[in-house]
Amino acid sequence: MSIFYSITLAVHILVGLAIIGLVLLQHGKGADMGAAFGSGASGSLFGATGSANFLSRTTAILATVFFLTSLALAYMAGNRPTASGSVVDAVKTDSSVPVPAPAAAPEAADSKAKDIPK
Repeated sequence: MSIFYSITLAVHILVGLAIIGLVLLQHGKGADMGAAFGSGASGSLFGATGSANFLSRTTAILATVFFLTSLALAYMAGNRPTASGSVVDAVKTDSSVPVPAPAAAPEAADSKAKDIPK
């Protein structure tokens, strides 16, 4: 496994976890209606107005990075160099050794096999 693949995979996992965290920090669209009537439920880490822009932009940037790392990982997995071929190709056959013909089965004395026309 190359170092570039390992770095891309680590970035991909970290960005995915960051997206999950940012989505959980954001408040839904219905939370603004409660703030209009004096409810204190709309308070967030960055304030009522600034959080939507900062969190939504950061989520969009991280989603773009996640998408690009997904494409990079798919490209690297698809263009991985293969070994010498399939397992069947790896088995070596020696054509100098003759293959014996199958032996005829011995017939019993009371067998009816000799009565069958050929």
